[in-house]
Amino acid sequence: MHIHILGICGTFMGGIAVLAKQAGHRVTGCDANVYPPMSTQLEAQGIELIEGFAPEQTKLNPDIYVIGNVVSRGNPLMEEILNRGLPYISGPQWLAENVLQGKWVLAVAGTHGKTTTSSMLAWILECAGLAPGFLIGGVPENFGVSARLPQTPVQDTKSVSPFFVIEADEYDTAFFDKRSKFVHYRPRTAVLNNLEFDHADIFEDLSAIEKQFHHLVRTVPQQGLVVANGKEASLQRVIDKGCWTPVEKFGTDADWQAANAYGDGSFDVLYQGKPQGRVAWCLLGEHNRMNALATIAAARHAGVAIATSIAALTEFKNVKRRMELRGVENQISVYDDFAHHPTAIETTVAGLRAKVGKARILAVLEPRSNTMKLGVMKSALPASLQQADLVFCYQANLGWDAKEALAPIAGKTQVHDDLQQLIDAIVSQAKAGDQVLVMSNGGFGGIHQKLLDALKSNASIF
Repeated sequence: MHIHILGICGTFMGGIAVLAKQAGHRVTGCDANVYPPMSTQLEAQGIELIEGFAPEQTKLNPDIYVIGNVVSRGNPLMEEILNRGLPYISGPQWLAENVLQGKWVLAVAGTHGKTTTSSMLAWILECAGLAPGFLIGGVPENFGVSARLPQTPVQDTKSVSPFFVIEADEYDTAFFDKRSKFVHYRPRTAVLNNLEFDHADIFEDLSAIEKQFHHLVRTVPQQGLVVANGKEASLQRVIDKGCWTPVEKFGTDADWQAANAYGDGSFDVLYQGKPQGRVAWCLLGEHNRMNALATIAAARHAGVAIATSIAALTEFKNVKRRMELRGVENQISVYDDFAHHPTAIETTVAGLRAKVGKARILAVLEPRSNTMKLGVMKSALPASLQQADLVFCYQANLGWDAKEALAPIAGKTQVHDDLQQLIDAIVSQAKAGDQVLVMSNGGFGGIHQKLLDALKSNASIF
């Protein structure tokens, strides 16, 4: 079958392209901006990419068009598809019908930590010899790819693994299907990591998101498992709406707990109050401990011994763009992180603070998510950046005044709408021993390498 993907360079749709290619389909695709690294990854898979959405692409005559949620009415190619009555389907529905059907799906949902938790869970199943498939909104360093089909387990070479781990996003499916993506996945094991207000461009309030999470819970079978963050009142409200599935909770006073958090990041795992072992890793912060508990519980439901999960997490290498050290120049470290929601920003800064102690943290922020661009959470930004020593904000394409929003921390904050001026300002303030933490859910104009190059050539920092 030949499928043509509209919006192929997004992480999710790019993952679908990889899975379709692995399944033996001919895959082509288009997007408004075709550029590395996604373009090079897809081309390496033998996937033909076209820049733009010209109606002439219908001459490719694919069997079906797979539509990403970046595509809206008015898109010239989409209008041609509609006018000619050509077959089309959303990405999540195509995935459900062609990859997930008949699989034991382990879905990880939540406002924060989906990518990291999905990566942990896939790695645990891999270490247990279960050879899972997965589709993750990032690149787990243990695998080096964001998506793959289930493999043949070493211990059972006659059959393909039934397990598939998916990052389950609550964002809407497509312009013609406004349900959350995750309602298509029908998991047997559902992880509910946390739940806060986000995606202000499509949800009116937290209650609207809770309703979508309840739709997900309603799809989990009686013989399945819901693994839920016991510290989140919002998730309890979701479960209280109706749940026909066993629930295991992680966090304080829950089935699964983290105890004795040590300075090196390691911690002890408790199940129903009984010690199970120690996760010895270098990841820091309570959020990572909570992610780990969720994955141990989910993996146990899939038949993985707790000790096996703990051993696997000890070898977990995290995900690209999650506190990823991009380089060190003149004793100044530059990190890249995907944080863009105030809660994630606060957690990320706190994690780095725990790691570097009293060293100065220079937080560099690009508020570019749809929610941040709308300014819905701008008032929460100052508090989220309290542990940073200096703050640099890039306010290009914002519909609100970042300087005004950050006024409570004005004494340590600079706001710029020119990328080069922002880089120059950071370099002028940086000193040996500083930790520069860049936070954005986009490419940020390649600022990481530009910063490293500028720091390298700036001898004045000594």
